[in-house]
Amino acid sequence: MGGSLAAAPLEDEEEERRGAMAGKLLLEVVTPDRLLLSQQVDEVIAPGSEGEFGVLPGHCHFLTTLKIGELRYRVGDVTTYMSVLWGFAEVTPKKVTILAEIAEKAEDIDVERAEAAVIKAEQRLEMGGLPSEVEAAKVSLEKARLRKKIAERLRRAKHS
Repeated sequence: MGGSLAAAPLEDEEEERRGAMAGKLLLEVVTPDRLLLSQQVDEVIAPGSEGEFGVLPGHCHFLTTLKIGELRYRVGDVTTYMSVLWGFAEVTPKKVTILAEIAEKAEDIDVERAEAAVIKAEQRLEMGGLPSEVEAAKVSLEKARLRKKIAERLRRAKHS
């Protein structure tokens, strides 16, 4: 009798995984300011601190930290891009929750401002300074390049 009780949570998890495999994932992207996105998707690819990871419906549970990088999600044949700057990702068989310090949808990024930010960050890095100033300039440059890349992807997709 004790063995059947211990097996129940595993059976529930397996049933949840099987059900998710047939459907979609709920992707939620949350920043300190707001819920940025809540959408059913087919696939999520996120910038984990230990490397990029992909999630399909039915994925096992896990929690990881995020680094500065590109969050991609696919619905059918359409892939959408977002910038994510640090945070956490919680994955279950039916849901991916991204808790990000900063996140932006491609359509919310001004390409010209992003390009100007890259130039400014490159200039700050060239100036050098204290190690902490150089590190801050490197982070600024990484963020600016990411924003520019995401915005340019959207611009190219609109013109093709």
